[in-house]
Amino acid sequence: MYRSCQLLLTLSLAIIGSLPASSLDAAGPDPAVLKKTVSQGVAFLKTSQAEDGSWTSPTAPGVSGLAMNGLLDAGLTADDPTVKKGLAHLESFVKKDGGIYYKDSTHRNYETCIAMMVFTKVNADGRYDSIIRNAEKFLRGLQWDEGEGLESSDIAYGGAGYGGHKRPDLSNTQFLIEALKSAGVKNDDPAIQKALQFVSRTQNLETENNNTEFAAKVNDGGFYYTPAAGGESKAGKTANGGLRSYASMTYAGLKSMVYAGLEKDDPRVKAAWEWITKYYNLDENPGMGQQGLFYYYQTFAKTLDVMDVDTLEDSLGRKHDWRAELTGKLAESQRANGSWINDADRWYEGDPNLVTAYALMALSRCGE
Repeated sequence: MYRSCQLLLTLSLAIIGSLPASSLDAAGPDPAVLKKTVSQGVAFLKTSQAEDGSWTSPTAPGVSGLAMNGLLDAGLTADDPTVKKGLAHLESFVKKDGGIYYKDSTHRNYETCIAMMVFTKVNADGRYDSIIRNAEKFLRGLQWDEGEGLESSDIAYGGAGYGGHKRPDLSNTQFLIEALKSAGVKNDDPAIQKALQFVSRTQNLETENNNTEFAAKVNDGGFYYTPAAGGESKAGKTANGGLRSYASMTYAGLKSMVYAGLEKDDPRVKAAWEWITKYYNLDENPGMGQQGLFYYYQTFAKTLDVMDVDTLEDSLGRKHDWRAELTGKLAESQRANGSWINDADRWYEGDPNLVTAYALMALSRCGE
């Protein structure tokens, strides 16, 4: 069965060939529109920051860390007063075990990853070397591997999770990989390669890298939330018990595979790319509608940027200058005060601080 599926996959991907190159002459967004949209978003986050340096809540370093990432991606530096206050606030969460999290948090991986990425962005003079090094060690300790008594054949092996759910997931794992990469960890590092094993098992693709019960039930090359602890897709299940693929996780999975060193001719990468070209859409998070839309935007932009894709050709042959299209979409949906908000308030996307951070992170990948 595996060989037949591989043959079908090879044939279906023949029409795609190699991934898009930079030579397809994308014009990119209007520089004036991009600059205005970003500057208005930055202005909003500067005014919405609390006196203690936080955003939304003094006990939510994840949100504050995302706001900081958005501002730094938009071009602010460590000398900016808003950034200084934000850095001092995040430093207050640094723990003796190396983690960067609220003391009662069940989101220690998530919060540490996000804060660690902030500190790597402002570490030109090495002042945060110790914090970054200790955070990296902490994250390695959280990863589901031999330290938890798991063998590499275990479905949960290599992943990262929130903690409270007692199983890893693709969202936390993509943050783990991105945080480690931001600290200079190489793609052949054991932690990255262990994470790749988990990521491969969150893909709806039957290969030698995916031994889960879900691999062949959908088999469309997309990704879902987690195969662990019985499996879960935020997009629901198919009639045969498969876990439906959706866009935000598919981009997260593909980005993680690229960070882990997979080449464009790897069957996992090719299958993910086929899913993306089939379901390209900026009006929604394909598979989830409006839910998680801005999380999707920033993951979408990071993935296509890191893959060096300027123009994407969808399965119908239509070419998309994705940077221009995404900038236009975000400029159109920006509110008068410079913020964004998602009326589908799932995963805290009713919070303008969080959503504006996501938008700025996405827009930072839309320039030259």
